[in-house]
Amino acid sequence: SADRATPRIQLTGITKVYPAVVANQDVSLTAMPGEIHAVLGENGAGKSTLMKIIYGVVKPDAGEMRWEGRQVVIASPSQARDLGIGMVFQHFSLFETLTVVENVALALPGKPALGELSDRIESVSRKYGLPVDPRRLVHSLSVGERQRVEIVRCLLVNPKLLIMDEPTSVLTPQAVRKLFDTLRLLSSEGCTILYISHKLDEIQALCTHATVLRGGRVTGHCDPRRETPASMARLMIGKDLPHTQHGKPVIGEPRLELRRLTARSPEAFGTDLADLELTVHAGEIVGVAGVSGNGQQELLAAISGESPVRTADQILLCGTAAGRLDPAARRALGLCFVPEERLGRGAVPRMSLAENGLLTAHRTGLVRGGLIRFGPVRAFAERCIGDYNVKCGGPQAEARSLSGGNLQKFIVGREILQRPKVLVVAQPTWGVDVGAAAFIRQRIIDLRNDGVAVLVLSEELDELFEICDRLAVIAKGRLSPAKVTSDTHVEEIGLWMSGLWPGNASACSAADERTEAARGLPA
Repeated sequence: SADRATPRIQLTGITKVYPAVVANQDVSLTAMPGEIHAVLGENGAGKSTLMKIIYGVVKPDAGEMRWEGRQVVIASPSQARDLGIGMVFQHFSLFETLTVVENVALALPGKPALGELSDRIESVSRKYGLPVDPRRLVHSLSVGERQRVEIVRCLLVNPKLLIMDEPTSVLTPQAVRKLFDTLRLLSSEGCTILYISHKLDEIQALCTHATVLRGGRVTGHCDPRRETPASMARLMIGKDLPHTQHGKPVIGEPRLELRRLTARSPEAFGTDLADLELTVHAGEIVGVAGVSGNGQQELLAAISGESPVRTADQILLCGTAAGRLDPAARRALGLCFVPEERLGRGAVPRMSLAENGLLTAHRTGLVRGGLIRFGPVRAFAERCIGDYNVKCGGPQAEARSLSGGNLQKFIVGREILQRPKVLVVAQPTWGVDVGAAAFIRQRIIDLRNDGVAVLVLSEELDELFEICDRLAVIAKGRLSPAKVTSDTHVEEIGLWMSGLWPGNASACSAADERTEAARGLPA
């Protein structure tokens, strides 16, 4: 049809310059109705800025945009939504103190009835395999659950153009497959999809066209179906991907021990932890897999000290009972921590990188006699930026000015450079490009080879199998036994993610009955 022959979106000569960086330089891109078009590039290549220009969040300095054949200037997200453009952001655009349904209502025209909208959210979330509870407050959700909210919110408005910026970075493999079925259905109905992801196997399986950005410029185009992940990586970064060098672990003394760790979630819809047992030794990497919302948040809060547990000896750090210690006291014992939520918890958005480095690394000689040593603070940030190839405007750049992947590299680097005894890291390569992801994984392995105890929580099973010496699974607040990675496989871990590991079914049933009885509810 004539409609199908007219480009849905056409960009010509788009340029956006910030004081410290050229984000986009003379970028042109065309996407047709029904096309699933990938936008590839390293962290900081200008992908997210380009998508924000289309969605009206950012105003370009030069260039032209055409929507269905006519020239448009999109001045705001509301104008973009009126045209039929929806966007799933890499950094979530949700109000944390509102419920899921209230957040969704804000993105819809008029004043929808919240009860009816809740039913629609539950229906759409079930249909597309993205479970969401409309009543929950956003601040109580894990990053994976927030990602689901962003996606469901867009699907509710039946967009003509759907922009997806790292939509699967914290989704499980099952949820990703269901999402891809949804995107293919939308494509068949004429919806155009602009898709950003660093997971090249996903690009290859889903997308029909790709535009490659490097340093803010278009450097190439390809059909992902005719490429390999390796060849697309070369287009993105200009060289072959490095391979991680693992080696056999040299196991030392216990550094992190969970002893029948039990904790009630502070959130009404959270997940209680029940009798968790785990030991992480010096010189090994232990991974914890699981579907988002099964107790990962509560486990991280208990280990980091954000939520002290009932008795001190439920958590041991380097032989010290630490269950009642605050985060500062645990860091003094040698714990370093990378949270799953990087903007707001891992870094303060309006503070500079130097100041964000100081927040957790002040014990490394950055403070003396209670006074900040600004020279060493700046040098520490510069070292982190240089060692981890963080693309930014320098140590004084605000954290919020960085792309998601570059901020993740800075946070991971900040913690590793403190030479911890125990490193706990959640979603280590969330939103990071393929080259940087390989680099971060190798640095974590190097840390383990230097005798550090590393605990990794991730929803990327391929990542866990690549770097971990042992693997456990968390499901409904319970932890499976840890298995040597070479003695298990993806199918078994996937089954365990449903709670079906040997000896767990009866324990789950009995514990559920005790929990419901304690809350005064019928079992």
